[in-house]
Amino acid sequence: MTTTSPAAAAVSSAPDRLFTPMLISGAVILALGFGVRAAFGLFQIPIEQSYGWPRAEYSLAIALQNLAWGAAQPAFAAMAEKFGTRRTLLVGLAIYAVGLLGSAWATTPEGHQALNILIGFGIAGSGLGVILGAVGREASDKNRSLSLGIVTSAASAGQLILPPILGMLLTSMAWEDVFLVSAAIVAACALLLPLTTGAPPPALPGAAAPAEGTLREALVRAAKDPSFILIFLGFFSCGYQLGFITAHFPAFITEACAAVDPAGLLASVGISSTAALGGWALAMIGAANIGGTLLAGKLGATFPKRWLLTIVYLLRAAVCAAFIVIPMTPATVLIFSVAMGSLWLATVPLTVGLVGVIHGLRYMGTLYGIVFFSHQVGGFLGVWLGGALHDRFGDYAAVWWIGVAISLFSAACHLPVRERPLAALGAPA
Repeated sequence: MTTTSPAAAAVSSAPDRLFTPMLISGAVILALGFGVRAAFGLFQIPIEQSYGWPRAEYSLAIALQNLAWGAAQPAFAAMAEKFGTRRTLLVGLAIYAVGLLGSAWATTPEGHQALNILIGFGIAGSGLGVILGAVGREASDKNRSLSLGIVTSAASAGQLILPPILGMLLTSMAWEDVFLVSAAIVAACALLLPLTTGAPPPALPGAAAPAEGTLREALVRAAKDPSFILIFLGFFSCGYQLGFITAHFPAFITEACAAVDPAGLLASVGISSTAALGGWALAMIGAANIGGTLLAGKLGATFPKRWLLTIVYLLRAAVCAAFIVIPMTPATVLIFSVAMGSLWLATVPLTVGLVGVIHGLRYMGTLYGIVFFSHQVGGFLGVWLGGALHDRFGDYAAVWWIGVAISLFSAACHLPVRERPLAALGAPA
């Protein structure tokens, strides 16, 4: 006679819903938190003009934010798995808001750099690693890939809405006051915490194909798994390109289009200047990414995720190469924003899903957090090199070509990945 544990019964009897309270609240928190984060590049020129700093100074602050985010992500994901998603999000949002408040009064490069480290910790505690882990554990096998795509695309919805709003505020308010507005937006996310999963998840019954065991055992298996190492290496270029474009694209557009008269084109879409074009370019990246990420999540339920990731990285390389070869105009900026946006976060649901397929769901958040560290090391280099090489050579050309090369490297990394549960590959139970 077979007996079913209460936990197993609860899981098996749970309705097979796609839109759960965790998914909805997590999506809104990501939209607001990532919308604020996506606007950091808009502060590049105002802060530079206020203090006369070299561009590398504020670029280093944003780069350190990316690095701190990646370093803290595994710890916050493990915290959520042990103490619950709700408590972890509360800590992350509080740290994030405090960092933004401090940025409004920071007057030295070192002050902004230290506060951006704090902001990076806050983003780690309230961002993708924590929320994707909770959503992935809660979702059914049927809906998991699409659920991850939906919640990831919410980050793009925030990028669509908030950078243009904050960019317009920067034209009518001091940049210090815009930081205060940003802090209020992040703090407001705490109102959604009652809808999030408050308790740590139980060990998932019936999901023992990947031998999950303890966290220590899961980490040891991952360290010995060649596929996990390839996924880790492959995620580097995603962070490099996203970090560079988020931090430097508005300034790049403003400078590159300075000699072009875009009045006709910009007026036709209600944009007043090349400076405003930067905010709208980020918004269009976010808009296109909603569809691209949802499509990636949908396709990931049907096709091998490693092949889809290979295609995404190849397309990124092609889009960036074409953009920097073709003469710059406002029209090419908008076309590039749509093309790159469709590939922007498409890697995330596929990468999270790939980790879950191979290593199981119990520690998916922590293991994805480790992979995400590679992403953020890439983000650190993309942001920092953007400022350093711009100061050295006067343009961003070298940074773009480095991004093309490492995107091809990432495509190659995913080809040999074995997309099966680790236990099925003969791993020790």
